[in-house]
Amino acid sequence: MKRFGIRLLTAVAASSMIVTPVMAAPSVDDLESDKAAAQSEVSSLQAQLTDLLTKIGDLEADLISKGEEVIQAQEDLEEAEAKEKQQYEDMKLRIKYMYEQGGSSALETLIASESFSDFVNKAEYIQNVHTYDRQMLDEYVATTKQIEELKTTLEDDQKKMESMQTEYEAQEAELSQTIESKKDEVANLDAQIQAAAEEAARQAAEQQAAEEAAADNNGGNNGGGNNGGAVNNGGGTTGGSTGGSTGGSTGGGSGNAGSGNTSVAQTIVNAAYSQLGVPYVYGGSTPGSALDCSGLTQYCHRVAGISIARTSQAQGGGGKAVSSPLPGDLVCYGGHVGIYIGGGQMIHAPHTGDVVRVASVYGSPWYRRYW
Repeated sequence: MKRFGIRLLTAVAASSMIVTPVMAAPSVDDLESDKAAAQSEVSSLQAQLTDLLTKIGDLEADLISKGEEVIQAQEDLEEAEAKEKQQYEDMKLRIKYMYEQGGSSALETLIASESFSDFVNKAEYIQNVHTYDRQMLDEYVATTKQIEELKTTLEDDQKKMESMQTEYEAQEAELSQTIESKKDEVANLDAQIQAAAEEAARQAAEQQAAEEAAADNNGGNNGGGNNGGAVNNGGGTTGGSTGGSTGGSTGGGSGNAGSGNTSVAQTIVNAAYSQLGVPYVYGGSTPGSALDCSGLTQYCHRVAGISIARTSQAQGGGGKAVSSPLPGDLVCYGGHVGIYIGGGQMIHAPHTGDVVRVASVYGSPWYRRYW
């Protein structure tokens, strides 16, 4: 029995040596290879995020521009309709006056003249009245035609916006899906998103600067003589309008990291609270009336004396990156921004058909600070 036990122990020891091979430590080359693969994955991810953010930014700029056109068309339509109503009322008043004066004809009025000079005066008066009535009628017809054209333009612009909005939302969804799919793979995903946002904003700023330079060059080349002033004004308007609608202070705003003044941050938050209930409108930048997401955040910072860019793309790539947000910071998504107010909540302008409101921070945002 004792001999059998010794044999058993010997067999077990031998089998354990067979099934438990010694694992060699990874070589330096293996570690370098793994590191290179990880860096390549991160670089590829950042390039992918940058590309998506750039597409979303371009679409957003187009949407804001088209939204501003729609807002202007609506204002023009309302103004034309008010003008038409006033013209109609004036014409009714004129007809009423003519009726109350009786049915005497222009010929009877002339025959009743007491002298030649009275005849000439009455003839001139009748001619002026006729000309005035004709002019008023022509203006009324022109106004009604203008209204029809404005309605057609407005309907066309709104259809274009709907198509652009669909593409915009598709790009946002693709970005969100990409981020979610990489959460478990990339440990420093937040940093990669921040870097991609900064790169997209930098590219947008360079593109805007190039377009403005080209516009200025065209203005300078076409200017000269009597036309110089007009051409220069055109170039200046293009540059200013582009800066206001798509970038504003893209260059200056992007580098504005603020001084960490919490009283300034509170001013931003208070301004956001003051806009609760304001309708969401694409291209809206009018506080108390119509705002889109980046129009709201730009306004809140402007109240605090801080100039930031107009689009969410540029805003999300500017300022200072923060990992632990404080009230007054920007909550940034691909194609959307809001104002962080603490407790995991933000104030934002969500989408068409909604209003500025308080909401919980959702998804995988990044945060920027300008105060």
